[in-house]
Amino acid sequence: MDEKEIERQLDILCTGTSDVINKKELAAKLKKGKPLRIKFGIDPTSADIHIGHAVVLRKLKQFQDLGHKAILLIGDFTARVGDPSGKNVTRPTLSVEEITKNMETYLDQAFLILDKEKTEIRMNSEWLESLGIVDIMKLMGSVTVAQLLERNDFSKRYKEGSPISVLEFLYPLLVGFDSVALDADVELGGTDQLYNLLMGRPLQELEGQEPQICITTPLLEGIDGNKKMSKSLNNTIGLTDEPLDMYGKVMKISDEIMPKYFQLATGWFPEQVQEVLNDIKSGLLAPVDAKKLLAVTVVDQYHGVGIGEKTKEEFANVFSKGERPDDIEIFELKSAEYENTENPGSERLARILNTIGLVTSNKDGARMISQGAVKINDEVFDDENGEVLIKDLNDSYIQVGKRKWAQISVS
Repeated sequence: MDEKEIERQLDILCTGTSDVINKKELAAKLKKGKPLRIKFGIDPTSADIHIGHAVVLRKLKQFQDLGHKAILLIGDFTARVGDPSGKNVTRPTLSVEEITKNMETYLDQAFLILDKEKTEIRMNSEWLESLGIVDIMKLMGSVTVAQLLERNDFSKRYKEGSPISVLEFLYPLLVGFDSVALDADVELGGTDQLYNLLMGRPLQELEGQEPQICITTPLLEGIDGNKKMSKSLNNTIGLTDEPLDMYGKVMKISDEIMPKYFQLATGWFPEQVQEVLNDIKSGLLAPVDAKKLLAVTVVDQYHGVGIGEKTKEEFANVFSKGERPDDIEIFELKSAEYENTENPGSERLARILNTIGLVTSNKDGARMISQGAVKINDEVFDDENGEVLIKDLNDSYIQVGKRKWAQISVS
């Protein structure tokens, strides 16, 4: 590869990153002219991938588009341990059943961004499950406790007297060993993963491999703007969210974090982003209109070009004019299932909301009702313990909050 092409690739690959360790080594690897092996690992700790994960996936896609080998590593084994990054308490371990269930939709979601035909899919149980006690001892002997305690989250918990399991100490070593098993040239991750990524370098050298380049991308704040996007914080925009829900979530972000969303969530070139930000600053583009542009762009990315504009119109009809969405899902309630309730033929509305999936629990349903956020046929229902006759719900429309709707059919 000639110097001009190396510079071109470095410019593309290093743009929008937080750390590149290090750029000189990356240039040397590119100079060899062979496709690089690019690793991105993700633990299936929940069922969905959100647009925060997509920031790293898009960087992996850039490598892919430049002719390098993208390796999507599913951490089915490390998910059993739990990544301690950014945690101030020991993370509960997941069962094999939970991990398998979470993995079911991961690949379909990742391939909304990656080229499926050019992606190598691996599971780290392929090599970690067969590690024996001698292998584990060798891994643990490659790093000191003092080195592990240099990690901010471990150091903080140690000083506070919070428990740290030996299993958590093992996690970064397992992630590092993944790089050895894959003979990775480059590993990608969010800024919170830098410690884990760096662990692969000395382990590769011990095995006679060239140390990998570690590249991190900025973390995308959740729609609440306070912390990183995380399912546990209920502040995510999922790749498979319905268009109206996705659009509405983008519209909820603050003006302060909107520039970062343009930079990290659109896939635009830096000059395109800067043009929009300049227009906002000069007053040519109102912040609310910029946010609509952002929402349209995000929806188009995951649902197809043109869907964003249609969703924009629907959003305006639903939330500005008070109209119902066009694609409300119909839920069937069987009256026979409610004949043996405390009041035959009736049920608490909070429980019905949970049954049809408009809320996450009976308690959540009661809370939404008490806040006046639930309507039946446009009439507010505010008795959190209130019951409704099942037969009276036939052909009714139930609304929870601004974006969640259901039509009820009773049989």
